[in-house]
Amino acid sequence: MKQRISARIATVSPSLTLAITAKAKAMKAAGEDVVSFGVGEPDFPTPAHIIDAAKRALDEGQTKYTPSSGLPALKKAICKKLLEENGLSYEPSQIIVSNGAKHSVFNVCYALINEGDEVIIPAPYWLTYPEAVKLCGGVPVTVETSGENGFKMTAEQLERAVTPKTKLLIFNSPCNPTGAVYTKEEILSLAAVCRKHNIFVLSDEIYEKLLYDGAEHFSFAAVSEEMKDLTITVNGVSKTYAMTGFRVGYLAAPKDIAAAIDSFQSHATSNACTASQYATIEALSSPEEEINRMADIYARRREKLLGLIESVRGVDCVKPMGAFYVMMRVSSLYNKSWKGKRINGSADFAAALLEEEKVAVIPGKCFGADDYVRLSYSLSEEDIQKGMERIADFFDKVLRKNA
Repeated sequence: MKQRISARIATVSPSLTLAITAKAKAMKAAGEDVVSFGVGEPDFPTPAHIIDAAKRALDEGQTKYTPSSGLPALKKAICKKLLEENGLSYEPSQIIVSNGAKHSVFNVCYALINEGDEVIIPAPYWLTYPEAVKLCGGVPVTVETSGENGFKMTAEQLERAVTPKTKLLIFNSPCNPTGAVYTKEEILSLAAVCRKHNIFVLSDEIYEKLLYDGAEHFSFAAVSEEMKDLTITVNGVSKTYAMTGFRVGYLAAPKDIAAAIDSFQSHATSNACTASQYATIEALSSPEEEINRMADIYARRREKLLGLIESVRGVDCVKPMGAFYVMMRVSSLYNKSWKGKRINGSADFAAALLEEEKVAVIPGKCFGADDYVRLSYSLSEEDIQKGMERIADFFDKVLRKNA
């Protein structure tokens, strides 16, 4: 009998982030008082002028196909954004608009990776990166980073990970799940290794505007023209403009790679949602004050969450400098029992916490960091307070029972 499911897709792990978030939502729908630190989704409404742009497009009959790589006006707006904000000069033909930044990540992997190619991914990593690599026939090679170094990979670590099979580095700053932000000097040192070995870079910059304590964003492709020719920059509007459901991401690439991705996307999905593209044109012209207002609220939530984490017995974390996540170390409860079950890792911890305290967190295991869980602070300060009080209660209960 022939195998029903392909061997390639059978290697892919389901998204724990979406699974836990779905369970938390189901519990809420059933009337339970659940606090979710789970999925990374802004809790702000999409700004009204962006919604109005989508409505206007629909009212004007903009409901047909666009070019598969995106509306010419949107690609022009993206070029303008990249030049003014990132110091990167691209032609519209080098821009591909896709169904979210996740789609752009997959497109890059599919365009670059041959069977058996190795792709270096610093850990902790966004859980989709290694799965996209595996789907495209590549081999994920994780480089472990430490909290002591702010969860940032060094040039020396990158050099040690390179082999003759290395094709690509997947780089994310500000980082999901750690909130790490690489400095310009750190990026320059990593770029030197990539140039030396002719390694491509997928630079995921979706959180570039969510920065704290004076941290600054620097685009990998801005290192030099040589590095720009090896870099594909991925971005989108989901996080910055609270547009997760609009599903618009984009990438900027060297001409040959952009053309290959355009060809592939024309067969795989065609264009991103037409009305959403018009909304994105409006989003990219949003006043900085609007973006800064949301970032300031995240900054206050971050401070509150960090203060509450400090007060919990048995946990610690690394202060994030960007995005809206904290990796909280919970391994002090590992190998301890709770209600007849042993907590053997982050997945067990997250399951027990959701069952006992009605608090959803994402296991660090799916990010390559099993000693941790990820908490998003894209929720209200009131919910942050309530959730952390419940987490503190859970730690006290387990530690007392196992004393």
